[in-house]
Amino acid sequence: MAEKLVKLGIKREDGFLYYIGKDGFVWRAKMARGGKKGGKPSKVVATAKTGSYPIKKQTGYLYFLDKNGDVARAKMARK
Repeated sequence: MAEKLVKLGIKREDGFLYYIGKDGFVWRAKMARGGKKGGKPSKVVATAKTGSYPIKKQTGYLYFLDKNGDVARAKMARK
């Protein structure tokens, strides 16, 4: 079960990969399609407006953007 950390409401655009970087910010990069190369990553939003800047990652969790465009985390099934 995922735990929602920060409500951002990011609207996703088609053709982009969204992820939480090592620095705790939300990034996006153009996906490679049909022999075309992908693009360089760009910072989407700094999470400072929500009071948690940047997201502090803990080991053993997977951080991602959920379907609502909010930052969430789930416990990894590793030993």
